[in-house]
Amino acid sequence: MNSLDALVSQEHWILSTRSGSIDAARRTALMGIVNVTPDSFSDGGRYLDPEKAIAHGIRLAQEGADIIDVGGESTRPGSRPLSAQEEMGRVLPVIRGLSRAVSIPISVDTYKADVARAALDEGADIVNDISALRFDPGMAPLIAAEKVPVVLMHMQGTPQTMQQRPYYQNVVEEVKEFLSGRIRFALGAGVGAERIIIDPGIGFGKELDHNLALLRGLPALASLGRPILVGPSRKTFIGKLLDVGPEERLEGSLAASVAAVLAGAHMIRTHDVKETLRAIRIADALRFGGEESREEKIV
Repeated sequence: MNSLDALVSQEHWILSTRSGSIDAARRTALMGIVNVTPDSFSDGGRYLDPEKAIAHGIRLAQEGADIIDVGGESTRPGSRPLSAQEEMGRVLPVIRGLSRAVSIPISVDTYKADVARAALDEGADIVNDISALRFDPGMAPLIAAEKVPVVLMHMQGTPQTMQQRPYYQNVVEEVKEFLSGRIRFALGAGVGAERIIIDPGIGFGKELDHNLALLRGLPALASLGRPILVGPSRKTFIGKLLDVGPEERLEGSLAASVAAVLAGAHMIRTHDVKETLRAIRIADALRFGGEESREEKIV
């Protein structure tokens, strides 16, 4: 696929899931975050109780999210890994409850095949894997067999080591090369090309300048021919630029999200759905022209 074919295919991108299809042609899709963790960098502990997490996911759907992304293991720098059993104990009740309460697709944020399998059985539709199918050899065969969409994210190192002096000679080219290799791996494992989404991994093994370069360099990733998910929400680089903590990073997150959309992102992952939706409606109008309705998101 050449660069022109890639751009044409992405402008007419439709993500098919078990809970319906998201038509993201001429508009940017939104993935709302539900962290079922005690220690996430931004909202750790706030939604650890399953009922609170389910209510939060319902609220994000009402505010305009296209997808709800449920995660049970914090991946902030230096975070400790969880066992699969611990992770399932956190996310499965939430996914089960949300699958009964909302009509939009649910994503499980995990790199463990056992967790992903159980989540899919409970109603999840998408797997969001920060390791890009590297950490668990059972993940790629599972995705291929279940025929579900998967997010392949770039990360240098692991959550425990990723911010220990990350280094790149050319971050955009190196992230592009990594994602190209992971796409080839996924295809070789039997994952359908139409089910692959790529994520440059803002904040995962990157310093401030790396994150800014990746946001500017999103057009280079478009040549890979897959839709691009970007997650700048409340990240540390925003805090460094504005000298504020996670709870005061809304404006910076919105600015980064708009920049990502104008640079070619197809989906934004965010803690703040209502505010981000308003911002990217303007960005979409600038990018695509005209007024696009979001009322018929699931077809």
